[in-house]
Amino acid sequence: MGKKVHLGLIYGGKSGEHDVSLQTAFAVMGELDYAKYEITPFYITKLGEWRVGEVAGCQPAAIDELRLLPPDGSQVPVTPAFPLAPLLGSLAGGNTAAGIDVVFPLLHGTFGEDGTIQGMLEIANIPYVGAGVLASSVGMDKITMKKVFAYEGLPQCVFRYFNRAQWEKDASFFIMECEVALGYPCFVKPSNLGSSVGISKAKNRDELIAAVDFAFRFDRKVIIEEFVDAREIEVSVLGNEDPKVSVPGEIAPSNEFYDYKAKYVDGRSTIHIPANIPNNKAEAIRDMAIRAFLAIDGSGLSRVDFFLRKTDGQLFINEVNTMPGFTPISMYPLMWKESGLPYRDLLDKLIDLALKRYADKQTIDYGGCGNIGP
Repeated sequence: MGKKVHLGLIYGGKSGEHDVSLQTAFAVMGELDYAKYEITPFYITKLGEWRVGEVAGCQPAAIDELRLLPPDGSQVPVTPAFPLAPLLGSLAGGNTAAGIDVVFPLLHGTFGEDGTIQGMLEIANIPYVGAGVLASSVGMDKITMKKVFAYEGLPQCVFRYFNRAQWEKDASFFIMECEVALGYPCFVKPSNLGSSVGISKAKNRDELIAAVDFAFRFDRKVIIEEFVDAREIEVSVLGNEDPKVSVPGEIAPSNEFYDYKAKYVDGRSTIHIPANIPNNKAEAIRDMAIRAFLAIDGSGLSRVDFFLRKTDGQLFINEVNTMPGFTPISMYPLMWKESGLPYRDLLDKLIDLALKRYADKQTIDYGGCGNIGP
C-alpha cells in the first residue's frame, strides 16, 4: 500500500452551527478509512480560537475528544491572530511529505461555510473538499442565492428582504410590503445561516415583528418567504464540472416545520428515500438541482432542497447547501447510500474530487505571465 493521504479536518467554528459541526466531524472521523488516511484535527472554539491536535491513526472514542481538551484540564495551546499559521507553515512551498495533502472543512454556517475559510485555503494554495469561495459565499447568503436562481429562471417562492438599517428606518413599510406580497403565515430567516437556526414562522403582525428581531440576532440581513403548503424534497449533488445527482428524498418534519430541533435533536422526523414522487417530477428536480449547482459554480458537494406544492404539484427550489451535514440522520449521505454509494466511499470520492479540482486549478495562469494572445 502506498503513502497515506494526510487529511486535515477543520471543525467547530465561530458560528451558530458550532455543535452541528461537531456532530458532522464525529461522524466523518468515525467512517474514514484509516488504512488510507492519517488525520490532523483542527478544532475552532466558539470564541474563534484554534486548537491543533496530534496526528490520529484511529477514530476518536468520544465526541469530547473533538474539542482537543487534555484529560488533566491543563491550558490548551491556541493559535492567536492568524489561526492557520501552523498549517500554512507546514505547507509552505507546496505539499510536502511532512505536510497536509488536503483539507476537509467540516464547518457549517458563518466563518466556515460562507467562503471565508475557503479563501484562506485558496491563498495558501491548499487543496480542500467542497465548494470554492464564490459558491460558498452565494450558497450561504440566501438573498444573493435567490437572485442567482432568478437569473437562471428557476421557480421560487415569493420573498422579500432588508437589512437592519432599513428595518430600523422604516419597519412599517417592510411590514406592509410583506403582508401584501406574502401574507400570513410566512417564514422569517437570517440571510446567512443554516441548519434552520434563527428561523421562525410568523402567523400575524406581532409574530412577524418578533421573528424579525429574533433573526437579526444572527445576521444583519433578513429574508422573508411566503408559506407554501408543500412536501419537502431534497437531492444530493456530487462532482465538479460534470456533477451527478442522487435519488430524491423526502422529509416529513416532526415539528411544524423542519427546524433545528427536528433536524438534530428529537430524531422523530420521518425520512423517505427515495421519495414517493412521479418519475417526471424526480427528473425535473434532478435537472433543476444541476442547474442550481452550476449556477453558483458549485464543486464537490451540495444538497439542493425543493418544495413540491401539494395542491398542483408545482416545484419551487428552496436553497443549495454547499456543506450539508454528515450526521447519522443527515439526508446527504443517506440519499447517496440509497443511490449505491456507501458513506465511506462517498468520503473517498469527495477527497478525490478536491484533489482533482486543485490539480485543474494549477494549470491556470493567474499571473498573466504567459504569451499574450492565442
